[in-house]
Amino acid sequence: MKENQTCDCGVCARIYLTKQGKNKYFVRELETGYVVIGDHQRFKGYSLFLCKEHATEIHYLEKDFRSKFLEEMSLVAEAVYKAFQPDKLNYELLGVGSGVHMHWHFFPRRAGDTPKPGPVWQLGGAEMNHKRYLPTDAELEELKRRLNEELDKLL
Repeated sequence: MKENQTCDCGVCARIYLTKQGKNKYFVRELETGYVVIGDHQRFKGYSLFLCKEHATEIHYLEKDFRSKFLEEMSLVAEAVYKAFQPDKLNYELLGVGSGVHMHWHFFPRRAGDTPKPGPVWQLGGAEMNHKRYLPTDAELEELKRRLNEELDKLL
């Protein structure tokens, strides 16, 4: 574990890089979390909101922080929706697999984006995380610009 890193989970590691100015996917810091663009863009506009507190469940958060976290999550979701204009936005709060640290996933969904209707995870990790879905630097900057523009309007 690195100095000032909360723990060695994947989300804490990403937050640590963000605080060091070394996370190129970082969009914006909010009071309760960090907005980031997803590393792989199988679903164009895929974004995340990383909780600042290393907690496994929403009900473990102190009441005021929890309320603010949920409020900010809603604003981030709205900004993702407006920035990328999907047919539907999928929300998921996960914590398993990357160190039991809550983080919201926002998947902009479009008709026919998966072989059959259902969750994005039906595609499997090899498809979702294939290198062909890594954005170029220019694409990443455009995604971040669009999301920041919508966040500016909402915050």
